Amino acid sequence: MEKYKQVIDELIKFRNDREWEQFHDSKNLALAIALEAAELNELFLWKKGDDVENIKIDRLKEELADILSFSFLLAEKHNLDVFEIILEKIKSNNEKYPVDKAKGTAKKYNEL
Repeated sequence: MEKYKQVIDELIKFRNDREWEQFHDSKNLALAIALEAAELNELFLWKKGDDVENIKIDRLKEELADILSFSFLLAEKHNLDVFEIILEKIKSNNEKYPVDKAKGTAKKYNEL
């Protein structure tokens, strides 16, 4: 938890030092996540086979950091604990995708 708190504190300091909090409403943070996710997808665009796994790791780190940063800021804005909500989602997915039905298939839960 200490690392998480440190990251949140650094993100907030960075944002506040630049007076960017005024731009960080929920809608804009959600849009920023989507736009950064699109930049992540661009790394894989038109790649096949082994090329998919052989992308520039520095670019991958950069785009993931952007997505996670905006995600952490959005969670913090709504007083959500990212670890707690992920664990809740895993529990929910365990119910939707029981191992005996979902193992080895990419089908959506309503198709199992």
